[in-house]
Amino acid sequence: MTISKATPYLIVGGQSERAIALYQAAFRAEVKSLQRFGDVNGSCPEAQKQRVMHAELTLGGATLMLSDGDGETPSPGGVVSIALNLDDPAQAHESFEVLAKSGKTIQPLFDAPWGALFGVVVDELGVSWMFNCAKS
Repeated sequence: MTISKATPYLIVGGQSERAIALYQAAFRAEVKSLQRFGDVNGSCPEAQKQRVMHAELTLGGATLMLSDGDGETPSPGGVVSIALNLDDPAQAHESFEVLAKSGKTIQPLFDAPWGALFGVVVDELGVSWMFNCAKS
């Protein structure tokens, strides 16, 4: 078996709109597709029709997918961290600060012993982001 790619898929417990806005601000993410439960299943409960069933965002050359979930799936946090490899220290600082503003800094960005800028932040939705950026 060959795995060509693994894509993070966040279930954000009804917070997709908030997550999309946050990731657009932090990473200049672009929404490539967005489907609501009501678009796919007109017979779903009225309260679920406007919930995001699936969204696909691009963050530079990377893909991130997310969903509001079915209302029974737990929100992310604690057990998984999304590791980002960046190539622009200024953009790394900017993105980190946007997430940290409403989230929690675990490890501020610093010059790591392996020659990169490194830091960890948990955003307001409980998603952990590990930043690793080659120094210019």
